[in-house]
Amino acid sequence: MWADPERGEGRSTLAGGARDVDDHEVLIDEGLELLTEEECVDLLEPGGVGRIGVTIAGLPVILPVNYAFVDGEVLFRTGEGTKLSAATQRAVVAFEVDAYDVDSDSGWSVLVIGRSSVVTDPMELTRLDGYEITSWADGTRNNYVRLQPELLTGRRIARC
Repeated sequence: MWADPERGEGRSTLAGGARDVDDHEVLIDEGLELLTEEECVDLLEPGGVGRIGVTIAGLPVILPVNYAFVDGEVLFRTGEGTKLSAATQRAVVAFEVDAYDVDSDSGWSVLVIGRSSVVTDPMELTRLDGYEITSWADGTRNNYVRLQPELLTGRRIARC
């Protein structure tokens, strides 16, 4: 359930304008531990594989990407197509990472929602090349896409 941001419920502003779950809980999931902003960032920082959710013709599409978390933003590389199209339109997208252990019935997930954009500044592109964000899939992926978090939330479940 989403809180009502117009009444000031459920959101607190973070550095850089990002928002986080506060005491009012933006997303409520009974039985799950809500993670703090710091815990979410700690889980995002190693980078790796996540999923980007975009809208195509009014329908949700979720696609895997190799990503890095740099200066508080999610970054990934892509070629021509769906993800680049969303980024050039500064679309609101969702990004999710998670991990789970079937044997212990435990796991976590982090959700980032924000606007995507294409990185075009030559100096920034050179700097980002140093992060070696490499796709597992074949093909040319010369475009960097950044996601600036507007909402950052996470959940954990651990069974004893």
